[in-house]
Amino acid sequence: MVTLAQLIKLHDYITRYEWDTYRYPSQYIRLKQDNWTKLYDRWLNPEQALEETEMEVETSSSRVSKLKSFWKKDVPNTDEEQKEQPKEELPGTEEELKHYFLDELFDFQIKWATSTVTERSIMNKKLLEDPLLKFFLQRFPDSYLLMYFPIFSIKKAPVDGEILLISPLGIEIIYMAEAEKGASFIAGEERTWTVKGEKDSRKLLNPLIALKRTEQIVRSILRTKSIDFPIQKTVLSRTNLIINHYKPYQTNIIDQRTFKEWFQAKRTLSAPLKSSQLKAADALLSHCQTTSVKRPEWEEEAITFTFADDDKN
Repeated sequence: MVTLAQLIKLHDYITRYEWDTYRYPSQYIRLKQDNWTKLYDRWLNPEQALEETEMEVETSSSRVSKLKSFWKKDVPNTDEEQKEQPKEELPGTEEELKHYFLDELFDFQIKWATSTVTERSIMNKKLLEDPLLKFFLQRFPDSYLLMYFPIFSIKKAPVDGEILLISPLGIEIIYMAEAEKGASFIAGEERTWTVKGEKDSRKLLNPLIALKRTEQIVRSILRTKSIDFPIQKTVLSRTNLIINHYKPYQTNIIDQRTFKEWFQAKRTLSAPLKSSQLKAADALLSHCQTTSVKRPEWEEEAITFTFADDDKN
């Protein structure tokens, strides 16, 4: 089965999950499973899928003709209507099919994380190619809820947050510490760390400061809602060494030596969505800043999954 974490908040963009945090996570999983089954069946039986597509085209054309007749308009068929429906080109192998589906899911999640039926946010197009965002979405199970650098609204003031990975077991606040190949992070108890490259060195504000700030916000929000849910902090580097001569208080240091073990533990988590997890996510979303504009009336329509005709999305 193809899995993909759920993007419930992207910066300060409006998101479907703000509408109903308890409904959309399970609906997403159901849609994903249904559409993967349909796509996989089409891939296994391409000829049958083609016949079904042709029948759908004929049905659609018939509906158009009836509508034209109803309105008594002698409108000639357009070139677009006369064109044959192009044959769907699917990947050749099952592994390629999974990657194809993951890309479609990624686009779908971006839509849910930047718009609702009536509003939308102006998204930075670079996010569509953000490798870190794709990593967190495409490599973790469906039961993980991702808040990607959310902006919290604290006493009407915006405060930047770190990455939040909300699993059924708890919230992990993640600071990404990554640099060029061969560089190392020299951790210390001072206000700055050192990034030591092959040719030069530079200073980096101690990641624990940003982690502590986000942790305080998260704990405060959960406390006001009387929600007891575990929180942990992690400095994460997939590609570099982090050399630390002391163990930070209640903070995990994961570098290239321990990344695989950390990653596998996340990937193999089989726990389903939990009510405490959804309560925590809902509380955090309610304290996030959202910047959006009203969608034009002609755009006010349900955003559907690429592979599904589900007008409830």
